[in-house]
Amino acid sequence: MLYHWARLIELLYAAENTIELLNDKDITSKDVRVPVKPRAARGIGYVEAPRGTVIHDYTTDDNGLITNVNIIVGTTHNNAAINMSVKQAAKMLIKNGKYDQGMMNRLEMAIRAYDPCLSCATHNLDGTLPVKITIMDSKGKVVDTLVN
Repeated sequence: MLYHWARLIELLYAAENTIELLNDKDITSKDVRVPVKPRAARGIGYVEAPRGTVIHDYTTDDNGLITNVNIIVGTTHNNAAINMSVKQAAKMLIKNGKYDQGMMNRLEMAIRAYDPCLSCATHNLDGTLPVKITIMDSKGKVVDTLVN
């Protein structure tokens, strides 16, 4: 959950750094654009985003038209950590076989710590979140399933 504090510190740094960049004559100069001519090529770029690194991979033909795109978003990089955090949170929330529907919100918090957009961007048409929790005993037998 301290990930939110790290984001806040990062945001403050970015705001302070923006002031420095706006005063950089090399960046604010009117002569910064390089002319581009269409050609066949491949370009790969990395952008650090709030949810993690986003990788863009584009291929173009001789006319400069895009023929292939591969975008790997932060959620892909965070997937294993999200799953481990949800599992850890579930183990902490389910005590002596007791659980309730309210625990679903707390489990969603583990997801939002890594990916604040995932829980909002994946609603069903009726506005509900498609969260499904399968509770299993120590032998892997399904005991119950909670659906939000």
